[in-house]
Amino acid sequence: MKPRIAVSVGDLNGIGIEIALKAHAEISQLCEPIYCISDEMLNMACGMLHVSIPKNFHTFETEGKFQIQPGTVDGACGKYAYNSFMNAIKLCEEKKVDALVTLPIHKEAWMRAGLNFKGHTDLLRNYFKKDAIMMLGCEEMFVALYTEHIPLRDVPLYIKKEKIKTFLLDLHKCIGDYKVAVLGLNPHAGDHGVLGDEEREIEAAIKAVNALLGKELFFGAIVPDIAFTPRFRVQYNYFVAMYHDQGLSPLKALHFDESINISLNLPIIRTSVDHGTAFDIAYKGMANTLSYMNAFKSALRIANNNNYPLSSI
Repeated sequence: MKPRIAVSVGDLNGIGIEIALKAHAEISQLCEPIYCISDEMLNMACGMLHVSIPKNFHTFETEGKFQIQPGTVDGACGKYAYNSFMNAIKLCEEKKVDALVTLPIHKEAWMRAGLNFKGHTDLLRNYFKKDAIMMLGCEEMFVALYTEHIPLRDVPLYIKKEKIKTFLLDLHKCIGDYKVAVLGLNPHAGDHGVLGDEEREIEAAIKAVNALLGKELFFGAIVPDIAFTPRFRVQYNYFVAMYHDQGLSPLKALHFDESINISLNLPIIRTSVDHGTAFDIAYKGMANTLSYMNAFKSALRIANNNNYPLSSI
C-alpha cells in the first residue's frame, strides 16, 4: 500500500487549493493524499478555478462554510484553515496517515478568527507540549530558527546559554551527526564584545553541547553576514539563525521556489511549503507547485526511512 499523507488546505482565499489540485496527479503516484476539506468547499474552489475534481481526490470532511473571496483576509476562512489543520493532526495521532503536509495559512485571518497562535509551528508546540523546531531549506542548505515569529526587539532576551543549549541538543537529536554553523546575533558576531556580548552566551552553549556530545558538531558564533557565502556553504549545509529574517532572507534569495518547512522534535511528521498565501495571484492559475512537491517528497523520505532530509556534507 502507498503511504497516506494528510493535507491541510490552508487559507482557501489564497493559492493553496490551486497548488493541491495542480500537483495531485503527480502526488498520487507517490502516495495517497487525504485532503482535509469538505466536498462543498472543494466544489466551490474548483468552480472558481474552472477545473474538475480529480476522481481519486480523497477528502476528509472539515467543518465550516463561507464564500471564498480570493485575496481577502477573512476570519471565517482563517477558522476553516485551522479546522483543516486540526483534522490533519488528529489523523496523524490516530495513525490513519503517515505524515502531514500543510498549505499556507494567513496569520491575520487566524487572528480575526480569534486564534491565539502565530502559525502552524506555534500551534504544534502548544498542542504537543514540545519544543518544536522550525527548520527550512532544501538539499543545498537547511536553516533552523532559534527564534521565529517574535518582534526583533525581543530577540536578545532569548539569547541565553541554557536555552540555546537545549535547542542545539534537540536539533542534534533530529538531524544526527552533521556539522552545524551557529550564527551570532550582532554585526561581526559582536567583535569580541565591542558590538554586543550576546555571542558569549551562544559560544558557551556551543562549547557545552559539543562537550556533552563528545565531538565537535556545532561551530560559532559565525559572523552572520558571511555565513551564507560560498566559503562557508562548502563546509556547512545546516545553519542555526538567531532570528527569522537572519536565516530566511538568504535562504529565500537563494532557494525560494524549492525550499520547504519541516517541524522537528515532534511526535508526528509535518512538512510544509515555504511560502505564503500569495493573495495577489490567488485563483489566477499562476501558482508554483515545486515547494509543495518537495514537501511531499521530504515527508515520504522521513516516513519511509525514519530520518530527516540530510545533506551530503
